[in-house]
Amino acid sequence: MRDRARQGWGWPLLLAAILLLPWLSPTITHAQETDPRKDMIVRSGLPVPRFVSLRSNEVNVRAGPGRAYPIEWVFVRAGMPVEITAEFDTWRRIRDVDGTQGWVHQSMLSGRRTLVVTKEIRTIRERPNNSAAAVAQAEPGVMGRLVTCKGDWCEVEIQGYHGWMERGDFWGVRPDEKLED
Repeated sequence: MRDRARQGWGWPLLLAAILLLPWLSPTITHAQETDPRKDMIVRSGLPVPRFVSLRSNEVNVRAGPGRAYPIEWVFVRAGMPVEITAEFDTWRRIRDVDGTQGWVHQSMLSGRRTLVVTKEIRTIRERPNNSAAAVAQAEPGVMGRLVTCKGDWCEVEIQGYHGWMERGDFWGVRPDEKLED
């Protein structure tokens, strides 16, 4: 008879524990939901987030920070700009222009600043002014080198053409970032 009585309390106690679990740790749950950077462990001392570029034509992107994590995809475009969103030891979580994220080893990244043209054909101008003469036009997906940014304009070099583009015409620099050569 006693065994049956104990068994009868098992399920209600388990259910109560499951239901109470979220309330036992509201601080942890709330911190993770409101600040996605809580998992960031900065090792390099450089600011996070920041833009860098891919060093190689073959960069394995992993599910986590280490060789034990599976490769989720492979980048095949050296020089492509990526944004470092977190650091863990020698591993960097990166985001590409499409918002896809994963982990790569720091040795596969370069501090060289690059850009990728977005959305539509964009004009490279002689000076940082919409009325300045056009030097060239760049199609979406074309990559180039980012030289400097002054206000809403950035000096760029794309496939041998040197000039200025508006900051919103490409991906590879933050809206509030100051960049000098």
